[in-house]
Amino acid sequence: MENSALFMDSKNIACASFSSGEARVTDKPGTSFSREADSPEDIKLTGDVSGATASIDIKPKFIQRAKTWSDEVENLYRFQQAGYRDEIEYKHVKHVDAVERWPETGFVKKLQRRDNTFYYYDKERECEDKEVRNVKMYAY
Repeated sequence: MENSALFMDSKNIACASFSSGEARVTDKPGTSFSREADSPEDIKLTGDVSGATASIDIKPKFIQRAKTWSDEVENLYRFQQAGYRDEIEYKHVKHVDAVERWPETGFVKKLQRRDNTFYYYDKERECEDKEVRNVKMYAY
């Protein structure tokens, strides 16, 4: 590990800081997290919580703003209102296989935010024309 430094946090607990390489932090038995980086742009965070391993390495390659309304833009608008990029990130964070949708229109019906409160959506369009250009479309 390169350039490690020891410092005291606000509660006078010794902490280590690492500028590159891999840092392993353990605060409870059976819980550990590590940061692995080959370059500053390519950071992969992996964690092991009681035997379950999670890996966050899904990054969009391209971002584009929506120009006209469509069913896809409507659903992206709903995901982004709830605090997610898109359906891929929502499924990854919430560990769900399917998102609840209205059978008539195919629009997202209900989403759970990161703070575990729910957003409920109507069957009809909710993304107004003036909001369309604020929707980000991600390509992987």
